Amino acid sequence: MTITTATREALPTGTWALDPIHSTIGFEVSYLVGTFRGHFRDVQATLVADGDSARLAGSAKVASVDVKDENLNAHLQSPDFFDAERHPELTFESTDISRSGDEVKIGGELTIKGVSQPVVLTGTIADPVEHPAGGRRIGVKLETTVDRTAYGVSWNMPLPDGNGALANEVKLVAELFFTEEA
Repeated sequence: MTITTATREALPTGTWALDPIHSTIGFEVSYLVGTFRGHFRDVQATLVADGDSARLAGSAKVASVDVKDENLNAHLQSPDFFDAERHPELTFESTDISRSGDEVKIGGELTIKGVSQPVVLTGTIADPVEHPAGGRRIGVKLETTVDRTAYGVSWNMPLPDGNGALANEVKLVAELFFTEEA
């Protein structure tokens, strides 16, 4: 028996708006003896694809950071971390998107605290499916690791051994559900 699989190289054509209810944009950082996680509640993104051309742009409101503790939420919004008053959003704008089967690689500029750095997001993309309530949906899972100090996010709590309580490397994770715009 021969099974033939087509390699999908292009992104689903169309303009796709983020479904913020079913999407998550978050971060993970090593803290003391475990992993500290948080996410942003107020996010937006758009994916536009037309044949070989595609663009992904998105943002997260810093004031919407959620780490399950109001005091820590406030600290993350302070100048020690994201500085929400001076820099109310984190943004991403793609410069290059490529797909091979279910895998996707997206190069672009990530801006945190007013500092833009190139990043490469890797992950998976699902082909469009018809939603029972109408319209087509796609899903994209992405991640990358950045050095938070490169963005001016350098606060740390010194430990007795001289190391910091927080790692500098932060994993950014996104699970994005998009709805096709009519």
